[in-house]
Amino acid sequence: MVGVGAVRQDVKTMVLAGLAGLVAGACSMAIGEFVSVYSQYDIEVAQMKRENTRVEKSELPNPLQAAAASATAFTVGGLVPLVAAAFIKNYRVRVGVVVAAVSLALVGFGGLGAFLGRSPLVKSSLRILIGGWFAMGITFGLTKLIGSIGIN
Repeated sequence: MVGVGAVRQDVKTMVLAGLAGLVAGACSMAIGEFVSVYSQYDIEVAQMKRENTRVEKSELPNPLQAAAASATAFTVGGLVPLVAAAFIKNYRVRVGVVVAAVSLALVGFGGLGAFLGRSPLVKSSLRILIGGWFAMGITFGLTKLIGSIGIN
C-alpha cells in the first residue's frame, strides 16, 4: 500500500493494487511453504526408510497445513493496510493512517510472537517494528524513484 501510494494518490488504485498484492503474496507464501515442507517430509520419509524406523504420520510435517497457515498469516497481516486505506480519500492522511495501523499491527504481532515463544516482549516487538519500518521505507523509496523516472 505504501509503495503504490508513492506513485498513485487515488484510493481506488491503492485498494485494488493492495488487494492484488494480498492475493499474490498469500499464494506465493503458501506455495513456497508447501514446497519447503513437502521437501522436508520427503527427506524425513527417506531417512526413516534408510534406518528402517517407523514414525506416526501425525509426527511428520504436513505441507497442506503449513501452506494454509502461511497463507492465513500473510492475509491477516496484509489486510491491516488494506482496511486502513480503504475508506480515507485524502492521500497524505491515508498514507499516515496506513503507516500507523501497520506499526500498531507489527508491535501487536511481535508481542504475540514473543508471548507464544516465551521470549522478551519489548525486544521482539521492537525487532518486528523496526524491520517493518525498513521494509515500508525501502518499498516507498524505490517505488517513488522508479515512478519519478517515468517508466511507460
